[in-house]
Amino acid sequence: MAEHKSGLQTETLRRILHDLRRYRGWLVLTLLLSVVTVTLTLLIPILVGRAIDRIEGAGNVDFSAVTQILITVAVSVAVTALAQWIMSIINNKITFEVVEDIRNRAIDRIEHLPLAYLDSHATGGTVSRMISDVDQFADGLLLGFTQLFTGVLTILGTLCFMLSIHPAITLAVILLTPLSLFVAAFIAKRTYSMFQVQAETRAEQTARINEIIPHQKIVQAFGHEADTLAEFDEINDRLAAASLKATFYSSLTNPCTRFVNALVYAVVGLTGAIAAMHGRISIGELSCFLSYANQYTKPFNEISGVVTELQNALACADRIYHLIDEAAEAPDAPDAAVLQNTAGAVKFDDISFSYVPERPLISHCAIDVKPGQRVAIVGPTGCGKTTLINLIMRFYDVNDGAIRIDGQDLREITRDSLRQNIGMVLQETWLKNATVRENLRMGMPEATDEQIIAAAKAAHAHSFIRRLPQGYDTVISDKSGALSQGQRQLLCIARLMLCLPPMLILDEATSSIDTRTELKIQSAFGKMMQGRTSFIVAHRLSTIREADLILVMRDGQIIEQGNHETLLLQNGFYAELYRKSANLQ
Repeated sequence: MAEHKSGLQTETLRRILHDLRRYRGWLVLTLLLSVVTVTLTLLIPILVGRAIDRIEGAGNVDFSAVTQILITVAVSVAVTALAQWIMSIINNKITFEVVEDIRNRAIDRIEHLPLAYLDSHATGGTVSRMISDVDQFADGLLLGFTQLFTGVLTILGTLCFMLSIHPAITLAVILLTPLSLFVAAFIAKRTYSMFQVQAETRAEQTARINEIIPHQKIVQAFGHEADTLAEFDEINDRLAAASLKATFYSSLTNPCTRFVNALVYAVVGLTGAIAAMHGRISIGELSCFLSYANQYTKPFNEISGVVTELQNALACADRIYHLIDEAAEAPDAPDAAVLQNTAGAVKFDDISFSYVPERPLISHCAIDVKPGQRVAIVGPTGCGKTTLINLIMRFYDVNDGAIRIDGQDLREITRDSLRQNIGMVLQETWLKNATVRENLRMGMPEATDEQIIAAAKAAHAHSFIRRLPQGYDTVISDKSGALSQGQRQLLCIARLMLCLPPMLILDEATSSIDTRTELKIQSAFGKMMQGRTSFIVAHRLSTIREADLILVMRDGQIIEQGNHETLLLQNGFYAELYRKSANLQ
């Protein structure tokens, strides 16, 4: 298990380094600035030591030499500060450009993921990877750039300077160094898995919040507040426990390494004092050595802190890369045709499909739809009506058989051209955070204001749009409280009426609209569907009596098909559904 985790860390780190390759020039500049910073920082103790040696006693001070040394120290401090400032700017640039690139790749992957992935993964979990995990990764990466280079160079530089002053004391420091490294490594190995659990639990919490907040009305309507709070508290408690463990173990790093560092400083002070008493080093050199001992141990604290943050960053990066690595939707075939000037003939050629292999849904379905026909799909909930629509749109591909448009297998047609030729209005509405005008233009970006208004009037949406604060320039969103569900649905219908593709799919398109407006919409739909192959999913059977072909589904099978009169004469399942529907009305 430990080897597996170590392998994951190594692979994740390799990918991060691969992503950093295009910043090689900036990284080299950062390294050079680190060298300048470290060299000048380590030069200052030598200069201070020399200044101390110029003060031999009362009335015996070489003020000229001391003044010159202090000026040199001041210049060194100024140059160091400038180098650190420039290095900080570069590190921020690298970090946030890498983060931008990763987020772009992640959102691009989401755009190309099959619906099967999005249907089987909580939205909040995906959002958490895109936001929280990327932010955690950025923090770890920035800290690594800022302190790792400088820390390593400080350790190496300090050792070189100490060796030049007194090799024996330096040897004592080197012998104690592995103890600090062992402590840091011991803690780091145990924090990675804890930060991974923390990231996963945080994603679960985000998913839960994302699920609860948009549906507070349902929670309150069913009096489920206490249960919802209990469920959230359980996740929150697990997150608190995971975070506490991760933070506790990672926080051990600093005090443990500080103890080792204090031990190193004490050894240097003791051995240095003995050496000074025997005249092997001067007081100024001892002062310089003590300063170096402090500077030598300080980077270990910083590096151990960086290692802890990197464990968290690697755990988060691993989750992000898992999202980026998810298998994309099967690409269009290299020789896929572009669907143009479609007549609208649709044939279901003995198709079979299931979302889960062990639970068949549609089996050996055969339908032949002529160009321009209005096809209604009816049946009880869960019988496969919407699934049939998903297959036509190629949101899913059939397991067996083929769906053909104008004789061409859908899998041999580019998805983009297929979907440009089919317009959809679903029961579940979606509006982006933009103006009414921009929402209506989604299917036809080049539409003029006159065309937009005409489409809105045809959908009976123009009157309520005019009553909005800024009319067609009013900014709305999918969760906007300013619009009712029915008004949102009217906007979606207007969006379709604006682009008017050759084929139409209406999946409970008027489910949230009042009866009076629905009658008007049905009349507009009638004009819109003339000459266009249309698929209509409806629960209210009274709305599909004019359909050319009615497909009656049950348990994934088409058990009856024909027009309204024919199916009533058969006195089968459709006739039973229709009579029940009429009685309810």
